[in-house]
Amino acid sequence: MAARSTQTEKKQNFFKQLKSLFDFTKDVFPWLLWAEIGILVVGIWVGILIGFLLTPGVWWSITLWGLTGLLLGVLGGLMLLTRLSTKAMYEKIDGRPGATGHVLSTSLGRNWTAGDTPVGVNPKTQDAVYRAVGRGGVVVVGEGARGRLTRLVNEERAKVKRVASGVPVTVLYVGHGDDDVAIADLAKTIKKLPKAINRATQAAVIKRIDSVSQSLASLPIPKGIDPMKARAPRPR
Repeated sequence: MAARSTQTEKKQNFFKQLKSLFDFTKDVFPWLLWAEIGILVVGIWVGILIGFLLTPGVWWSITLWGLTGLLLGVLGGLMLLTRLSTKAMYEKIDGRPGATGHVLSTSLGRNWTAGDTPVGVNPKTQDAVYRAVGRGGVVVVGEGARGRLTRLVNEERAKVKRVASGVPVTVLYVGHGDDDVAIADLAKTIKKLPKAINRATQAAVIKRIDSVSQSLASLPIPKGIDPMKARAPRPR
């Protein structure tokens, strides 16, 4: 009985998460429902057509092929939902304070170390600077108006070069200007950086930088992003 109850709860949680993911994505893409229905219908008809061509007149076989098409349609619908949910997340957090930290802390993978808390921040304007350390070196990311970020970015870059001489430091600005990186492309841009240091050097750099980093506990950190709301929920 306990095993059945656990399985039932898992199924309920799956469908609950799936509905939450759908609602989250539909807020940005209102046409999502019709797209999902269209994929299911196309999948069914493709399955029926294949069955009719392979076994004309054998209705049980055609029906099975139709069911196969339905399953493929469900798979295609889930793939579309997953892809659109990621785009929806980026559209919802674009331009909000803290969006950069959310992306750096959740989307870079194991080869990079970054947090969602800025390493430098302007309390009045909420312009902030974030840092990521990985096989591509150190990346300093500015979030806010580029003109106001110059001092914060230069201070962070100088600090990194002082304790990690020889390690490449890349500066990126999040925004929509000609030389800026869109929030949706930030993680991809960082991951594309060529490998410049090994894991041992990476660990040493992180330790050195942390040792000289000043605590920001007394500074007002941007509160624009609630990770639980900004992240698209995914079925498990």
